[in-house]
Amino acid sequence: MPIEQTEIQLKPRNRGFHLITQEIERAIAELTNTKVGLVHVFIKHTSASLTINENADPTVRQDFESHFNEMVPEDAPYYVHTYEGPDDMPAHLKSSLLGSSVSIPVTDGRLNLGTWQGVYLCEHRNHGGSRRLVLTLHYET
Repeated sequence: MPIEQTEIQLKPRNRGFHLITQEIERAIAELTNTKVGLVHVFIKHTSASLTINENADPTVRQDFESHFNEMVPEDAPYYVHTYEGPDDMPAHLKSSLLGSSVSIPVTDGRLNLGTWQGVYLCEHRNHGGSRRLVLTLHYET
């Protein structure tokens, strides 16, 4: 089974949950030739994360942001790691809760996601900068 790997750099985004499914699809050269496979997406950062969830209603993304900000507040009095600003330690915690990777099946040249599913970049810093992803495709043509 062949393996293809590529690394992409995403444009900087504001804090929040951003759909990046199409950027991933465009970056995988062999995707359209793949009969069956699996793509693994890994983010090379500790203050942003990846997840798969609903891609249709933008209020889902707002609710995610609101919930995570409530669950992991800034300026908690017990944070010791505060050198990089009040959003840094909460960003690390949120990233650990959501995770640094997702795996998606590929069928007949397309990501085999559910009807209402999309891949999110979860940016947990106010100004996180550009983010790098490693995309690894295991496939059969």
